[in-house]
Amino acid sequence: MTKPRPVRTAALVLTSALAVLAAVVPAQAQPGPAGAAGALPVVTPRAETATLYDDEAGGNANADDPAIWRNPSDPDRSLVIATAKEGGLRVYDLDARTVQKITPPSTGRPDDAPGRFNNVDLVHGLRLSTGRADLAVTTDRGNDRLRFHRIAPGHRGGPLVDVTDKAVPPVFNRDQDQINDQRTVYGLATWTDPRTGRSYALVSRRERTRVALLELRPTATGTVTYRTVRTLDLPSSFRLPNGKTWRPCGEPGELPQIEGMVVDPLNGMLYAGQEDVGIWRISADLKGTPKLIDKVRDYGVPATYDEDTEECTPGADPGYGGKHLTADVEGLTLVRRGGHGYLLASSQGDNTFALYDRDVADRNAYRGGFRIGARNSVLDGSEVCDGAAAFTGPLGRRYPRGLLVVQDGQATPAPAGREATGFKFVDLGTVLDAVRR
Repeated sequence: MTKPRPVRTAALVLTSALAVLAAVVPAQAQPGPAGAAGALPVVTPRAETATLYDDEAGGNANADDPAIWRNPSDPDRSLVIATAKEGGLRVYDLDARTVQKITPPSTGRPDDAPGRFNNVDLVHGLRLSTGRADLAVTTDRGNDRLRFHRIAPGHRGGPLVDVTDKAVPPVFNRDQDQINDQRTVYGLATWTDPRTGRSYALVSRRERTRVALLELRPTATGTVTYRTVRTLDLPSSFRLPNGKTWRPCGEPGELPQIEGMVVDPLNGMLYAGQEDVGIWRISADLKGTPKLIDKVRDYGVPATYDEDTEECTPGADPGYGGKHLTADVEGLTLVRRGGHGYLLASSQGDNTFALYDRDVADRNAYRGGFRIGARNSVLDGSEVCDGAAAFTGPLGRRYPRGLLVVQDGQATPAPAGREATGFKFVDLGTVLDAVRR
């Protein structure tokens, strides 16, 4: 997650106020952001997790990315597995109550970067030496490695059991000194190739444009490791129609990174959100030519980095940006409806969500958007959203029409001086009803 830019402060205050006004009418349309095509409907959450605090007292826990696991034998006991960065993993039930906490591993050396779980996704039915299992796969940004947890609902110590092989290698770095610079694993999407049955993780690198395809490899002892198949570097500079070259503004030495990612299992297409650029579509095997299916509003806008404020000062807008996304592009997830449905993206900069047609033949056309506002004075909405996950279809008695879980980057109320985050649980059927109006 990239911290919000100061220029967005007024927009965030306005959005929060509108969300409160919309609480009594969950799907009421509210004015969209500047440049948006019309108003967007507002939906409200049904539940929220306990607030996480990113300070020493809170265990440096910072909500980031969720995944939804459906319990096939008892859907009412399905789980939401979510990352909390240095706080590790949190496992929640469908009432958003905490079921399990998992602490990230440490090297044991005080000067090394701490373990930091960034993104999470699921693999279903991976063949281990102990039998087939569903796994939660996590990027450990602090250690530049993937971590694997078998999902075992009846396990005495909790539903997640660590099956990470002790010898898993760093993904992008050669040694611990490089890892400590934290250009490490970041975004994540999993994919099982239906032609071969092999499972993979697609992993992005922090502050770089690289995406790696990793094959997941079970070991004879019941653990899981991986090997790098290939990598792909997305562009870091862009040729504009006026003949100029545009580079997204950032700190010196940083390139426009990718975080939110998802693979469509129907066609094997990877969607990757380059935070300050837009959404890319490419084959999940990382072969072929990437296609930019939508751009952020500030695409092509020149900007100058100010080392004193650590912010970018924008110049004149040449008018080459998109209409639906305000940087950063964050959590990507699929809303599946048979062979149809949507790609959902978090437009972090204006607290909205955008839906695109899942069908490549329709060029992933934009189909609408929405906001998540406050339900009441206690259950607030979602602002500065990072990760998101959707499950379409019956999910027990609580969510018979599916569930959407989103990160809330500004959980309220929060004590002064404490960074407060969490996750909101939203009825997916309500979202689809609102968007189709």
